[in-house]
Amino acid sequence: DEVVGRLYGQQAVEALAEALPEPALLTFPSGEVHKNLDTVRRLYDDLLSVGADRTCTIVALGGGVVGDTVGFVAATYMRGLPLVQVPTTLLAMVDASVGGKVGVDLPQGKNLVGAFHQPRLVVVDPTTLRTLPEDQFRAGMAEVVKAGVIGDPELFARLEQCGWDPLAWTIRRAIHVKVAVVEADPFEKGQRAVLNLGHTFGHALELLSDYRLLHGFAVSMGMVIAARVAVKTGTCEAEVEQRVTAVLKSLGLPIAWSGPSPEQVWAAMAHDKKRRGGRLRFVLPERIGQVIITDRVPREVVLSALEETRVT
Repeated sequence: DEVVGRLYGQQAVEALAEALPEPALLTFPSGEVHKNLDTVRRLYDDLLSVGADRTCTIVALGGGVVGDTVGFVAATYMRGLPLVQVPTTLLAMVDASVGGKVGVDLPQGKNLVGAFHQPRLVVVDPTTLRTLPEDQFRAGMAEVVKAGVIGDPELFARLEQCGWDPLAWTIRRAIHVKVAVVEADPFEKGQRAVLNLGHTFGHALELLSDYRLLHGFAVSMGMVIAARVAVKTGTCEAEVEQRVTAVLKSLGLPIAWSGPSPEQVWAAMAHDKKRRGGRLRFVLPERIGQVIITDRVPREVVLSALEETRVT
């Protein structure tokens, strides 16, 4: 995007120029509001204007919006070009760049148009986080916490004890959780859905905020709501909810939501692409390191959990 382009674009072009003839730098405006089909069409036009053909490789340099949008362009331009992901945000490093899911938003919801397009290479350089705004870094930590909850009790315990230090170790462990899940279920036929912990609620909150709410902040709130639902349904003990809430709070992440009504959140979740047979699927923690996927959560339980985690 334009922000990352100013920071690292010329450096990337100069590095690529050592091995490739005339690499082209294309940019587009920053922010989730630009993760849409209008941007995709513009990038198609830009690729045609620089003569991009089927011998080219596309490098997505930036955060999750860049990775998702440019990845979708790579998946569809001339029936698909090789893709390299170079994430520059913590959230993209541990989540969006790994796994091959690419796509853009529609007005009705997030990521409703997309594809599976695995990158040929993912390059994670933690030094790019030096230029990342603090709120964006904290937002990325939500996905790190998620990784611990769904598959790495040791990572979660380290977050409780030491926060994100050491950062390189923390990033590596979170990536390993995602890679293991994706390798077992590359096309989200079943178990890969565990990666959606906090996202069913989070995506609804993002939609209702007109995407002004950072994705990681929405996921943080969503994990708290999911943990409350898990306690209410007897899926986990109250201690699990308390630990999840406490570690999110310690990392400076939001643990309560405000604004719309629980009924509005429920209605927004109706657009969630993870529905099956018209039923919403929820990822709920059983214990730290293990979650379940279920579509058997009564509406009244969800509304109650939403109300109890809401601040007015």
